[in-house]
Amino acid sequence: MNKAMKIMLAAAALTLSAGIAFNATADTAKLDQLLQQVKKERTVEGRVNQEREREFLSARADKQALLSSAKKQLAAEETRGKNLQKQFQENDSLIASKQQELESALGTMGELFGVVRQSANQSIGAITSSIISAEYPDRDVPLRTIASATELPNLSEMEDLWLALLTEMTESGKISKFDAEVVKLDGGSETQRITRFGSFHLTTDSEYLVLDKDTDKVQPLGRQPQSKMHNSVAEFEKASAGELAGLYVDPTKGNSLLRLNQQRSTLFEYYQAGEEVGYIITVVFFLGLLLGLERFITLTVVGGKIRGQLKNLANPSSANPLGRILKVYHDNKNVDAENLELKLDEAILRETPKVERGIGIIKLFAAVAPLLGLLGTVIGMIQTFQQITLYGTGDPKLMAGSISLALVTTALGLIAAIPLLFVHSFVSSKAKSILHVLDEQAAGIIAAHAEKEKA
Repeated sequence: MNKAMKIMLAAAALTLSAGIAFNATADTAKLDQLLQQVKKERTVEGRVNQEREREFLSARADKQALLSSAKKQLAAEETRGKNLQKQFQENDSLIASKQQELESALGTMGELFGVVRQSANQSIGAITSSIISAEYPDRDVPLRTIASATELPNLSEMEDLWLALLTEMTESGKISKFDAEVVKLDGGSETQRITRFGSFHLTTDSEYLVLDKDTDKVQPLGRQPQSKMHNSVAEFEKASAGELAGLYVDPTKGNSLLRLNQQRSTLFEYYQAGEEVGYIITVVFFLGLLLGLERFITLTVVGGKIRGQLKNLANPSSANPLGRILKVYHDNKNVDAENLELKLDEAILRETPKVERGIGIIKLFAAVAPLLGLLGTVIGMIQTFQQITLYGTGDPKLMAGSISLALVTTALGLIAAIPLLFVHSFVSSKAKSILHVLDEQAAGIIAAHAEKEKA
């Protein structure tokens, strides 16, 4: 672009020079000078063009060298690509072959993996619920890792499974003592010395303990078992080395029976199930017992006084029935035997109600108690049928309260009636023995008086 401009400038200059030559007379020196200048600029421009041509030829050689290098690199990469494609096909075939070999080799290993996972899954529940975990916690952590793994277990993981099962097996046959934190029922906790009897149950020095599966904490039973079972714990702990001591053991492991024992009702709870009918039976029972006790004491005292009076028949006392009868005899010695017999019979009849007072009521209470129990049974059955009508038979617990009422009141009625019958029989026999003494003495007096009349 610059070269063309310069040529045009030169042409313009020549034209201008020619015009000047034709139009006017010009200075020859100036024309020569202009010519020299044009020649000089032409020479400079030639040099510049030559320099540019040399630079272009040099750059062209470099570009040609780069092009040749790129072509060689392209050919090398194409050759390398063909080799890699060939190697890829060979590797693909090798992988398929090795995969078949792996599947063939994993035939039994796959089954082993399934067995290991299944064993781990089954062992987690058993170990978590085992009371051995109270002494050896966190044994289920490696088992959970094995159970959730998607790859074949390694040797270390299989050893963890083996050690967990071996620990459970060996420790289940040992009696071990260890210190552990025990959560109290009031919410606090303290470290206590615990005795573990294999995998059966845990105890302190005086009570049974359980392992809470949800919190993995040791805690006492909500309600200790019956006294004979509860006391066996202290007796076992107090036993010296080599001494035999009995202890109640839960054979179901995990304290299933001990936990169920917590739901067992106490005698007082059974009694409360009888409700109002049960309370009435209780009142009748205690009234009968109190009346029987009063009659027993009274008749015992009267019997003692009569035995004392028998030793001194000549001095009758009005403080006892026999003395009062004897006074009737002494007051009527002069009457005939028939009238004396009537008077003595009258005296005995006066004493009989005092001696037999309340005995009939005891017998009445003994008869009423089972009838009240039967009433409670009928009421409980009525309530049971009402609940069946309302709620159906899907949940037996809904009917348990009414059935308890029916059974408990029956039991309470029998429990009250049986002792009252014995009390009535015992008190009645004492009253009869007193009346027998009075009849005997009256008959003897009448016989002696009749003999005197005959004499």
